Amino acid sequence: MIALFSFVLGVFVYFFFRSIISGFYAIKPNERAVLTSFGRAVRMPAMLEPRAPAPALSADEEQRYRYPAVEVIKPGGPYFKWPWQEVHRVDVATQSVPLTWDPTKPQNTIEAVTKDNLTTGVNGQIRYRVSENNLYAYLFGVESPLEHVMGYFVSVLRERIATFVDPRGESLVAAGELEIGGVTAAELGEGVSINDLRKNLPLLNQYMEEQCLSTTGRYGIELDAALITEIDPPQAVDHALSAINSTRNQVAADISTARANAEQQITMSKRAVEIARNNAEAEVAPLREMAQTLDGIKREAGSAGLMAYLRNQRLALLGRARRIVLGGGASSPLAGAGEGGRRG
Repeated sequence: MIALFSFVLGVFVYFFFRSIISGFYAIKPNERAVLTSFGRAVRMPAMLEPRAPAPALSADEEQRYRYPAVEVIKPGGPYFKWPWQEVHRVDVATQSVPLTWDPTKPQNTIEAVTKDNLTTGVNGQIRYRVSENNLYAYLFGVESPLEHVMGYFVSVLRERIATFVDPRGESLVAAGELEIGGVTAAELGEGVSINDLRKNLPLLNQYMEEQCLSTTGRYGIELDAALITEIDPPQAVDHALSAINSTRNQVAADISTARANAEQQITMSKRAVEIARNNAEAEVAPLREMAQTLDGIKREAGSAGLMAYLRNQRLALLGRARRIVLGGGASSPLAGAGEGGRRG
């Protein structure tokens, strides 16, 4: 009896500490948890499932990555679980991981081949967080979700680098406006792929973020930001690129100087034409006004009045003249003006 009583007491004490004392737990503010009973996650009722936006998945992927909605335990506590239940905690805070992270092998850079068949190294990091609305995919979908996300990210990155073309490749001058040595401006604007990648890192990061939106539905991980910071070719290639960049910069500077000089000459020519036009108009304006005045006198007073007006105008001129030379007959208007001048 004593042995049986001791056994029952031991079982009771074990059950008490194992089930009651250790059955209470709490969830930190940066954590979320999923409770499993005999290995099966507690499902959320269909009427209470969150109406989150659908992940960016194709029709085929939606069939393959259709995960159930599980009941998520929010921060707080204490909560209680039975011995046959297990709490799976997940840190939902934003975290960062370098692009070179790979649990299977150590590496210092990610190698990628450009469209020029040049091997270059890529470094950077990505920021991510676990999706609270798809914890089933993160906890039970695959064994190592972050490793899958990194592999998917690197695959998409290599494909993009292999086909990347600078969208501003014709930024030097408009296509077809200029040719240098038989090479058009569009061909001058198209650069070396590594240089194009370095100049367009924000566009590359934006593309990677857009392409990795499906990781939420695939693996339960939301990509917060892609930060590709370094694209380093081998040293020999880097020296060649430096020489190419120097030549291209010199060509661009010469083109800019030529365009500036041409625009300056065009501006000066336009101003000279405008000045000449204004001078001509200033010389013609008095003649037009005089013609209008004479025409008005002729209409109102006839030819006699016009001749009298002309004679009066000549009198003022003859009064200032030092010497008068008469020509023609007496019918000439100067004859009458001369006689009037002599009489005066």
